[in-house]
Amino acid sequence: MSTYLESHALEETEFNHTADLDESLKPKTKEDRTVGPISYIFMWIGDGVNLGNMTLGASLVVAGTATLNIIQTFAAAAIAIISMFFALNDRIGYRTGIPYVVQLRMSFGMKGSIISSLLRGIPAIIWYGFQSWIGGTALNEIVKIMTGGAFDNAIICFVAIQLVQIALSLYGFHAIKWVEILASIVIMLALVYVFGILLTSHSEVIAEKWVHAEGSWGLPFFAFIMMFLGNYAAIFLSAGDYSRELKSGISDAKRGLLYFSPILIAYGFVLTIGVMLATATGISNPVKAFAIVVDNPYITVGVSAFIVIGAIAVNMVANIIPPAYVITLLTKLKYKIAVIITGLLAFCSFPWVLVQDSSAKGLGMFILIYSAFLGPIVSILLVEYYILRKQKMNVADLYREDGPFAGYNPCALLAMLIGAGAAFIKVELAWIIGVVVAGIAYIILMKFAFKDSRFKKGTIFENES
Repeated sequence: MSTYLESHALEETEFNHTADLDESLKPKTKEDRTVGPISYIFMWIGDGVNLGNMTLGASLVVAGTATLNIIQTFAAAAIAIISMFFALNDRIGYRTGIPYVVQLRMSFGMKGSIISSLLRGIPAIIWYGFQSWIGGTALNEIVKIMTGGAFDNAIICFVAIQLVQIALSLYGFHAIKWVEILASIVIMLALVYVFGILLTSHSEVIAEKWVHAEGSWGLPFFAFIMMFLGNYAAIFLSAGDYSRELKSGISDAKRGLLYFSPILIAYGFVLTIGVMLATATGISNPVKAFAIVVDNPYITVGVSAFIVIGAIAVNMVANIIPPAYVITLLTKLKYKIAVIITGLLAFCSFPWVLVQDSSAKGLGMFILIYSAFLGPIVSILLVEYYILRKQKMNVADLYREDGPFAGYNPCALLAMLIGAGAAFIKVELAWIIGVVVAGIAYIILMKFAFKDSRFKKGTIFENES
């Protein structure tokens, strides 16, 4: 399965000459991979049961009534092709052990990958801040109850959550594994409890404003699918950052199930609770909606504690590692320093702007806008690896500063801009438009443009240059 991994020891000298390259950016060996399939599933369950996904469900509710009814919501969420994109784009990372920021060089070149890596890193930092803000507001609810209302300062709680996450992330992927296992079990139990309360105490209003709502099979329906896909667009891109930690010997089909199962269970359940909370309370912020639905200070403390754990869990998986790798690559700093910088940058994301009590439209629009760029990038990477290179890649070349991937690939940059430009024509459908247009544009440009480009070497168009 993995010729590169088997010969990795022989090729290690290929990377030793890059003295300023941090160890975290070098290919993972078989011995370095310690995450098993069960831990991997729990990791993605922990990522799925988060307040960002719940808020996405709440964004369906406008002025107290859902824009999609229950059938339309589940039909949109059933577009589970997200696991397919995971499985396709994680393959090069799994087989070779390289991180996403190095994978980008295959299509964009060493200099060109700077732009595309920032387009992944910046949204992750904003999500990092948003999840921390949700966790901070939940922590504030806990402290407020425990102090009898004497303390009420979400900003201080937000800062405290950030500092804890920075400390945890310094321990690397191994700390993430154990945090996710604990979080996924605890949070799912808490959400089952909340789901029961919503069914028993708020079923009538939920039925009226969501289940039996008129809804729409038009643009709102397809826009929600795009937000659904766009919500995972950033993780599609950096799938290799996670699969490179997974133990070797797992087939492509089995890895696909490792993504599909937890996403279907966790994401679908959390999305449902988000819609139910918003219809029952008219509030799009899940933390504040929880406080109303669970009208018991002790239970509110417990649920809020689960929310805090969930915010930390999703950040540990999705929003810390990718930007930290980007910072490490661009600044040549050590990984632990990059993790600290990532946490400090998240302070400046102003997450409270994305979600107001009355509406979560800001979060939805944020997802649609950045996915207009991330859709084209993932399309270009998949076209490159599967169509142009037929899954054959000399990994050592990606690390040679004077090698075939030096500089930038104009075809990839132009295809990305063409795809993003097309996506913005109809931002509600941004992700899928960007994926299709950028993929086609990249194939055409690689075949017909820039005849002397070094990036055609090793592709199906090599002999045409």
